[in-house]
Amino acid sequence: MTAGPLLFARYAYPPNSLGYCGADETRTLLEYGAAQASDGGLAELARTFEGAWPYLTLIAAANEIHDPLDPRVVEAYWVGNGLLRRVRPGTLARHVEDRFAGRIGRGWRGLLGPVGAGAVPHHSFHVFAVYPWLGLMRTGVVEQPLHVLDQCRTTPAVVESVDGDRLRVLARTLTWDGRNLELGPWAGREVRWRDDGLSLVTAAKPGDWVAIHWDFVCDRLTRRAATTLDQVTRTVLASVNASAATATALG
Repeated sequence: MTAGPLLFARYAYPPNSLGYCGADETRTLLEYGAAQASDGGLAELARTFEGAWPYLTLIAAANEIHDPLDPRVVEAYWVGNGLLRRVRPGTLARHVEDRFAGRIGRGWRGLLGPVGAGAVPHHSFHVFAVYPWLGLMRTGVVEQPLHVLDQCRTTPAVVESVDGDRLRVLARTLTWDGRNLELGPWAGREVRWRDDGLSLVTAAKPGDWVAIHWDFVCDRLTRRAATTLDQVTRTVLASVNASAATATALG
């Protein structure tokens, strides 16, 4: 099993390279990933990711795992596994209140809807429920928010072809029908798997399953892991859709 800090670095590198989160250590994350190396310095870098780190500590505590960078915990957050279901809804609700009540005012209560509808502390929860993009789409501004959500989620994909530093993959698109956000049909997509000659994974070949994050290949997946990522994403999508429908009905 891949060391937890290294696994975290793989998924954190793509948004970090764009300046979206974590310390300004983009090249360092890529070099660790390319060298398949993990040490205390990489673990310290992981703690600078203020979006992801609290979820790791939540998942670890709920499963009585001492290290938030235990590879099982890191996998749970970015991909998904059985640890997520051991975080009870009440525990996730308290986490939401403790973390967001002082930052977004009364808006934090809106996050309790997805929690009550079955959301789990996966990266997709932070993307779909916490970030403001879905709320913006509900006001009628769709194109750019939908693009950002599709890029920001971690996505399973199957490789079709390889062309230098780029891959052609098949992945499900994110769709919006005016009320619900859902996974749509499979579609071709061009992604990068190397930056400056360095990669986070060994060269992929057609038929391989990979995880993509901001159009960069950050991990190799088994078919089972790809299915799990797809299922967890659908669970979170269902929870945000259901909570929006309930709010509309009550309103």
